[in-house]
Amino acid sequence: MNFLRLSDVDLAGKRVFIRTDFNVPLKADGTLADDTRIRAALPGILACLEAGAAVMITSHLGRPLEGALTPADSLAPVAACLGDLLGRPVPLVRDWVDGGFGVRPGDVVLLENCRGNVGEKADDAALAARIARFVDVYVNDAFGTAHRRECTLHALALAAPVACAGPLMSAELDALGRALAQPARPLAAIVAGSKVSTKLTILESLAGKVDVLVLGGGIANTFLAARGYPVGRSLYEPDLADAARAVERRLAAHDGVAWLPEDVIAADRFAADARTRCLPIDAVAGDEMILDIGPDSRRSLAELLERAGTIVWNGPVGVFELEPFAAGTAALAGAVAASRAFSIAGGGDTLAAIARFGVANRIDYISTGGGAFLEFLEGRELPAVAALKARARPGSRRIGPVPEFENEPQPT
Repeated sequence: MNFLRLSDVDLAGKRVFIRTDFNVPLKADGTLADDTRIRAALPGILACLEAGAAVMITSHLGRPLEGALTPADSLAPVAACLGDLLGRPVPLVRDWVDGGFGVRPGDVVLLENCRGNVGEKADDAALAARIARFVDVYVNDAFGTAHRRECTLHALALAAPVACAGPLMSAELDALGRALAQPARPLAAIVAGSKVSTKLTILESLAGKVDVLVLGGGIANTFLAARGYPVGRSLYEPDLADAARAVERRLAAHDGVAWLPEDVIAADRFAADARTRCLPIDAVAGDEMILDIGPDSRRSLAELLERAGTIVWNGPVGVFELEPFAAGTAALAGAVAASRAFSIAGGGDTLAAIARFGVANRIDYISTGGGAFLEFLEGRELPAVAALKARARPGSRRIGPVPEFENEPQPT
């Protein structure tokens, strides 16, 4: 994938604008509940500071009303945390879209919640032009929001004099490209979760690319029902049986296969103290629901993943939050970790499973993307990535007029 990287750019003395993803969880008192995303952005920020750039950082936080930021929408807690991590004060700049604030080479400021700017959500080119007047280098280090067509993610990348990917963005695109564009074969994709309807486009896209499509959770139930197996009161979508069969046909067209469990853990109700049975997939009773895969399925899944060259993992194969139904996802996590394949994992439930079963240091790449990760799996072009690719083309110029204005702020 062709895009300019931060490491390719001369940053000394330049005004560098970094778009990060600091959409962090906050406690009821307004303090940070978790600083993982802020820590993840430090390498890019430090690289710019060490190169002698004047560094301006912004992010969205929540869903504020444009033009009407409230104290609850403020990045103030982020500025305090970032200052602690960097060991220096990080001033928070409000009303920044027309410049007028000072930042010297080697210093850093945080620009208030970009979603408070009128035109941010609409990807307004005029807003991008106003911001571009005080930017020398634009850096996108926010893969988690790369699927959003918003001003500081897309239009500004096209308007700034130079646009590049930060280290987080570069790592995501490298890992996803390795997993999907040029994978070591066999390529196995694990797609699990509650509903086919929420991941149908992902399933359709992957069915044309992968050698093995591993199906779990409610998604597997729908495929099992489409094959004629009884699923009792399990979560499944009978109206998508034809879609499930179409996915299997698309796999078969290039000799790909769908993996489905051969035995399951069924229960009479969705509860930690439910009555459970381990049984083959053709023996689920009408009053039972499938909540995990059985031991034979765990073994066959581990054997399959051991032979893989590349593994893409999104979703648990059982209700791992409840102890009686956690063994399947625990076995899946262990199998992915033990495989010699290049492995990439993403999605909120997947990250929770990785954390619970302690395999993070044995997964080759864990995506921070969430929605962006899923849209990449769907085969969609992410707007922020499209902008970076466009700017990397020979002869690329910033898009749209960049008007002149008086008293353009410069690093001092």
